[in-house]
Amino acid sequence: MKALILNSGLGSRMGVLTAEQPKCMTEISYCETILSRQLKMLAEAGIRDVVITTGAFAEVLKDYCRGLDLPLSISFIHNPRYRETNYIYSIYCAREQLMDDDILLMHGDLVFENRVLELVMDSDVSCMAVSSEIPLPEKDFKAVILDGIIRKVGIDFFDEAMAAQPFYLLKRNDWKVWMDSIAGFCERNIVTCYAEDAFNEVSAQCGLHPLDIGDMLCSEIDNSVDLDRVSDRLKEISARTVYMCFSTDMVHSGHISIIRKAARLGKLIIGVLSDEAVASYKRFPLLPFSERKVIFENITGVYQVTEQKTLSYKGNLEKFHPDFVVHGDDWVKGFQKPVRDEVISVLASYGGRLVEFPYSDDEKYLSLESRARADLALPDVRRARLKKMIAMKGTVNAIEAHSGITGLIAEKTVVYQNGQAHQFDAMWISSLCDSTSKGKPDIELVDMTSRFRTIDDIMEVTTKPIIFDGDTGGLTEHFVYTVRTLERMGVSMVIIEDKTGLKKNSLFGTEVVQTQDSIENFSAKIQAGKMAQKTRDFMICARIESLILEQGMEDALRRAFAYTGAGADAIMIHSRRKEPGEVFEFVEKFRAQDTVTPIVVVPTSFNAVTEEEFKAKGINVVIYANQLTRTGFPAMQNAARTILEHHRAKECDDICMPIQEIITLIPEE
Repeated sequence: MKALILNSGLGSRMGVLTAEQPKCMTEISYCETILSRQLKMLAEAGIRDVVITTGAFAEVLKDYCRGLDLPLSISFIHNPRYRETNYIYSIYCAREQLMDDDILLMHGDLVFENRVLELVMDSDVSCMAVSSEIPLPEKDFKAVILDGIIRKVGIDFFDEAMAAQPFYLLKRNDWKVWMDSIAGFCERNIVTCYAEDAFNEVSAQCGLHPLDIGDMLCSEIDNSVDLDRVSDRLKEISARTVYMCFSTDMVHSGHISIIRKAARLGKLIIGVLSDEAVASYKRFPLLPFSERKVIFENITGVYQVTEQKTLSYKGNLEKFHPDFVVHGDDWVKGFQKPVRDEVISVLASYGGRLVEFPYSDDEKYLSLESRARADLALPDVRRARLKKMIAMKGTVNAIEAHSGITGLIAEKTVVYQNGQAHQFDAMWISSLCDSTSKGKPDIELVDMTSRFRTIDDIMEVTTKPIIFDGDTGGLTEHFVYTVRTLERMGVSMVIIEDKTGLKKNSLFGTEVVQTQDSIENFSAKIQAGKMAQKTRDFMICARIESLILEQGMEDALRRAFAYTGAGADAIMIHSRRKEPGEVFEFVEKFRAQDTVTPIVVVPTSFNAVTEEEFKAKGINVVIYANQLTRTGFPAMQNAARTILEHHRAKECDDICMPIQEIITLIPEE
């Protein structure tokens, strides 16, 4: 694409301002002229070839352009008959420079804002800037529009017309038609009219479309009154603010491109999503908020960087009242649509405007995101995330997984509500569910080697932190090796219960014989495990069975403080009651002395309590310990029964998930 700027006019109506230089060199703001603004905007938009026609003060104009030192290749075409001809003849003189390319055509006295240039350049068809919000001018251009096509352009047309400006994008074939008509006029020495007169004769063949720019700045400067008006508008534009929000921790060329476009609209304020918002929205951020903030602060064109705590823009929009919000068009549909609707509503309340650019889904950008997810699966990165998530969110949730496919369900299940995303923070590798999936009783019959294979299966296809059900931990000597293996694999936490002997499920309580370990022995086991680990990231959680075994609240608290004194990184308090009262009582009394150590609960029996309620009580980890197993097996049993009853599989199809949907869960690599 080439730009053609017509600068061969005399500009006599500007008085002394054009006595020694062409009109395009008139200053419109501090250290900026009409032409310098045009050329800088073209360079920033990626235009490299510019053709400028000249008339009076041609050498002054050339020297001025060279002095701007812009990354442009400028060809100067002189109109030797500039005093006696109109710009139709200047175009004719430049015809050899303008063939076989799309043309961005503008008058040299035209001042426009960046958004207008972007809209014109992004048009898929030949277009001319028009405005439905500006009254029809008496002496300036108007475009006659019929059936969505511009049929005539001139100053004398009022019927079916809109105010128009000499700012065009002309596709190659349409430009050739118009250029041929211009050549015909000039070769018949019809050279004192507008070039648009030549267009009007061939408009049916050109397909020139109106591009409605509304009240955006796009105006010629013909006299001092115009100059004052445009200069005032530029002051308003320079004071505008623009708001964008980013969640990314990998800034690529697509981000830089949209940042540059946004910065051309005004002073750019970037909201960086908080770590908690990012983790809930897409994935755990590889870089913390503080580092992501610094990245954006160091990008040219960014005026200010602030935190955005949620996906909702409302708080920051009400704080900054930006004139524009810029976003990709990917949120027109999908789960972010409520966020977009809220943005539009807030902007409408004070007259702001939403600007949307095409979303970039280039393969190379998608590969960057894939690489980021691969990094999250690395043992050292994965292991550390649970501690970071607890510190970041206060309360995290985990759901059990017992196979690669259930791990993928835990990893990829996301619920979108009111523009917010909700997903699981971690996965729980349950002894009960692992044993059940293998058809074995939950009595520590499945050995650690087999259980480690389950972890491997899940880790191979997922990225989220893993909490491991270590049962009693076994002998202290064995537990040391378990800790080292889990830590090396990338597991974030092991939970061991303070019982001894053959494993019995806690929910049986006192219905079966269960022996609680002594405080001294269990504390020694915790200490041995802590001595064995190599990093600070791995967590050992002590599970207290006192309430299950009806040993009382004081026993539970005494054990909790002893275990944390022995080095336990977290405490799990368990109960089989339907109401959470005794768990909440324990938490309240524990928190009175220890406000730091994370508390873990498994609300299998008291399942009416919400995560928000747990968080309010000071609980940090909520584990949904067996729901995938308990829902999966009845569904499979029902399918088997249905096939047997009907002696065929047709009736079973209604309760079957399409295999294509299952396959989409499975990563290709």
